[in-house]
Amino acid sequence: MIGVILLNFGEPETATLEEVVPFLERIFASNSSLEPGMSEEEIQRRVHELAVRRAPGLVEEYREIGGSPLDAQCRAEARALSAELASRGVEAEVFLGMQFTRPTISEAVEAARAAGAERLVGLPVYPLCGHSTTVAALAGLERALDECGWQVPLAQISGWHPHPAYLEIRRDAILRCAESAGVDLTDADTRLVFSVHGTPIKYLKAGSRYDRYAEECCRWVADAVGVGDYLLGYQNHSNRGIEWTQPEIDDVVKEAAGKARRIVVDPISFVHEQSETLSELDVDLREVAEEAGLEFHRVPIPHDDERLAGVLADLVEAAIAVGPAAGLQLRDCLCKPDGGVRCLNGNRMS
Repeated sequence: MIGVILLNFGEPETATLEEVVPFLERIFASNSSLEPGMSEEEIQRRVHELAVRRAPGLVEEYREIGGSPLDAQCRAEARALSAELASRGVEAEVFLGMQFTRPTISEAVEAARAAGAERLVGLPVYPLCGHSTTVAALAGLERALDECGWQVPLAQISGWHPHPAYLEIRRDAILRCAESAGVDLTDADTRLVFSVHGTPIKYLKAGSRYDRYAEECCRWVADAVGVGDYLLGYQNHSNRGIEWTQPEIDDVVKEAAGKARRIVVDPISFVHEQSETLSELDVDLREVAEEAGLEFHRVPIPHDDERLAGVLADLVEAAIAVGPAAGLQLRDCLCKPDGGVRCLNGNRMS
């Protein structure tokens, strides 16, 4: 039996300081290398300081949106993938492993071991390969296996945004949104705006290709909906006062106000609704847009599109096959070259 471990970020489902502070501490600790030169004790103090500072605002965001739906959507996704693999005759069981909430990656590994898995597939549900998401999640999976002493064959998948069916899912979500709002995407008074989760520049300088993946994904999807003049902005989190990806999404929207009357915002790097879409975009960015005189429309995340389970199943089959599966050509990952990680980018982006 194959154990498929779906890896994701996780968000607290209860908006309390008691849950949110430890959640943030785990996130800040995982990125402690952004502020080098500190002792372990200094890192712990810094992590706690950052978490306590950020927590009240995040708690308020969760309350504003009625709690994060991310983990519940991930559970539904795992069930859908399990059913899809079964329909294809693949003997597999799907386990959910979260980077910063429960079930943890270690708990997912233990569950797969207890279920009798004979090999594992680690699949981060992040289409755009990034350092603190895809790469960190796979490293967490390897660490969990080492810590429990389980020597099991492991196939790892990283970036997969070029999957043709995934690009179709994103295209169709934008078209549905535009149709529902009565918006013509090719109208000179309309701008399609892609919002991408930001990343520290330090990771890009260290070799991450995240910004290139984001740019090409936006270009492909824009082409698919027939839009040549689109905008891209990053949702950055400047908790540490370090340099992040540019341009900022707020600045992009303000700039659009001088060229258009309305915007259609697609959170293209997100696969689930969460605080960064339901609060940062639907509340904060909407306010920025409307204050600038723009009509604001936001594309819902197609997390429940039935085709998404097929995309993930294609990746699993390609990872466990000796040769190509579902027409996918997995290549050695350039973002995480150790551990036999494979992806849909590889040498294409070298």
